[in-house]
Amino acid sequence: MNASWPANPQRQPGSAQPSRAAAAPLPSPLRHPWRHLRARWARFWIERLTPRDSLLLTQRTVYILPTAAGWMLGATLLVLLVASINYQLNLGYVLTFLVAGSALVGMHLSHGTLRGLLLQMEPPAPAHADAAAVLQVRLGSSARRVRYGIGVAMLGGGHWAWSDVPAQGSTTVQVSFRPERRGLQPIPPITAETRFPLGTFRVWTVWRPAARLLVYPAIEANPPPLPPAEPREGQRQAAARSAASGEFDGVRAYRRGDPLKLIVWKKVAKADQLVSRDAEQAQQSELWLDLASTGVAGATRGGAAMELALSRLCAWVLAADRLALSYGLRLGSLVIPAGNGDAHRRRCLEALARHGDGESTAGAPTATGSTGSTARSGKAAA
Repeated sequence: MNASWPANPQRQPGSAQPSRAAAAPLPSPLRHPWRHLRARWARFWIERLTPRDSLLLTQRTVYILPTAAGWMLGATLLVLLVASINYQLNLGYVLTFLVAGSALVGMHLSHGTLRGLLLQMEPPAPAHADAAAVLQVRLGSSARRVRYGIGVAMLGGGHWAWSDVPAQGSTTVQVSFRPERRGLQPIPPITAETRFPLGTFRVWTVWRPAARLLVYPAIEANPPPLPPAEPREGQRQAAARSAASGEFDGVRAYRRGDPLKLIVWKKVAKADQLVSRDAEQAQQSELWLDLASTGVAGATRGGAAMELALSRLCAWVLAADRLALSYGLRLGSLVIPAGNGDAHRRRCLEALARHGDGESTAGAPTATGSTGSTARSGKAAA
């Protein structure tokens, strides 16, 4: 059994580092020497791990160390042994070696609970920045016994998902973290552990998934209203003629049988004649979203202004989708034609997520793993 892994490697809890960014800075060696050494030790071991979306735990990938209760049990057994030797207590010998034997059996059972377990990462669904990204981890077992008390969490995080794995079966647990940046981000390392059956030994492993998570921009909390729609390509001249003749876009003369809710009463008061909203005319315009329409100064120059503009565009895309509007997106040289529906919404959100990363977004998968599979993102950003 391998016990060379540090007991509790440190890492920023629930943070996803960009795929092209440098690693998180280490704590200062002068102000925090112990934290600095632990961080360097953890980074060294994590970089040794090969990223993969499926990991079969073997004796080389499972680590074990006594818990605080285990150390206390060992100290208690030592005191019992010394007292039994000093006072020649036969029952003391029996109790000492009985408890020690139980602890050794528990150590082998605890190690065997993780050894042979198969960890598989399901294709991750896209998430928004600064929101919880939920990951599905499948635990599979080919053994004929039930594996009890297995916990899964993000490395360095404090939220554990506990489950039992049935004999020759599998179960799925959910873990989450909060990505801080948009784009195609690597998934932070995941740890699995068990303390079954006695809690005297902690058995754990660390796993680096190869899949990457597509992170949409953060949704602006209180975005302004949607920008006005633009006439369709073939309707620009008609709109110009309507403006020159004094007619308002989207209204027409009242027709007998029009419902009262279509009458524009404000215009009736001004023109002294009945006018109604023209639904057909409204269908001749379409909504276009771009950085210029957000009204954020310096949005095209990058930085915080561009991130704010992308967050606003993200909120507008979701609002237009909820209203079932036909909308298009323009981001620099990328133009997504006007449309609607789930596929159109996902395409626009993916373009916003990967804007400025230098990679093409047309037809790109939303999340990839070691097998190159496309993620199921139907319920993302719903």
